[in-house]
Amino acid sequence: ATATAVPEPATLTPIPLTNAVLEPSPVPTITPTRTPMPEPLPPAVRLEGIQHIFQSWNNCGPATTAMALSYFRLYVNQADTATYLKPNPEDRNVSPYEISRYVNEQTPYQAIDRANGSLNTIKRLLAADIPVVIEVGIEPPGEYRWLGWYGHYLLVVAYDDDKEQFWVYDSWFGTSDTPMENADRNGRPLTYAQTDAMWAQFNRNYVAFYRPEQQNTVEKIIGENMSDEEMWAQALGRNQLALQQAPEDAFLWFNLGTIYNALGDYERGAASFDQARAIGLPWRMLWYQFGPYEAYYQTGRYEDILLLAEVTLKDRPYFEESFYYQGLALEAIGDSAAARRSMQQAVEFNPYFQPATEALQRLAESN
Repeated sequence: ATATAVPEPATLTPIPLTNAVLEPSPVPTITPTRTPMPEPLPPAVRLEGIQHIFQSWNNCGPATTAMALSYFRLYVNQADTATYLKPNPEDRNVSPYEISRYVNEQTPYQAIDRANGSLNTIKRLLAADIPVVIEVGIEPPGEYRWLGWYGHYLLVVAYDDDKEQFWVYDSWFGTSDTPMENADRNGRPLTYAQTDAMWAQFNRNYVAFYRPEQQNTVEKIIGENMSDEEMWAQALGRNQLALQQAPEDAFLWFNLGTIYNALGDYERGAASFDQARAIGLPWRMLWYQFGPYEAYYQTGRYEDILLLAEVTLKDRPYFEESFYYQGLALEAIGDSAAARRSMQQAVEFNPYFQPATEALQRLAESN
């Protein structure tokens, strides 16, 4: 996330909401396993010794990654983490899987990214000496509220059950309503309810950082959600239940689309994304999550992909994922030359974005 003042891009014409609500699809059947009762949690936990880092421009993901690693006394510069995570400074997004891949490949420590987290999971990880980064949606505070919604990362450093509160390290606002102004060592307090509301906008994605010898502990805490199938099945039921309470919540519909994509049900995924767009999403949404592209590609809606990519890239050609799906759509409609140009732009923007490098090679070989 950044605090840069930028004009809004052109907006998409909303798709009218259908009168019929999607019928819930059956949740995949998972063979139940006997899960041992978890040990009781301490009422409060704080991870000490973490170095707070204010992000440089547009550098939330790399800065938060560096903060988390400082807990292990591995002090890396956010410019160094950015070299791997987002080699182009204009790149507006670092995805959770990119953070975990960086930690696993470039440091002596380990990380795992998961969706469908819970407040209890965060607390159990902290109690086990494991820092947790969560992906959230934020409305900047105070006089910066006019900037509008952003995706952001927060490093959770403490909790207190009596106060029903977490404390987080925020690379952008610290503990102030003004960017880069102040960062109290305790961190920014957020109630459990505030945390969950922000976190739910990103399907409760999180990244846990740990020492290699903590692998078994991590697996025990995450439990059944170590399995992608179980994780997405649980997320589906949870999201469908939430939609019964808030059927006009665009984030919930977007989450549902992401879940259906993960389960391979792209028709329902596309319909869910249509509902989210019709209700109204923040204009920066496709900076951070790309499920509509995938659902529309898998269902043959190539013109919709091209429209979304055009709007997203028009004023800010800074998203390798948008270039990539633009290239796939162009290839699908038979414009191989334009497809190669889009894939080349994706690769030039981020050489570590493997789907685009593989697609570019395939297009070159088929020429």
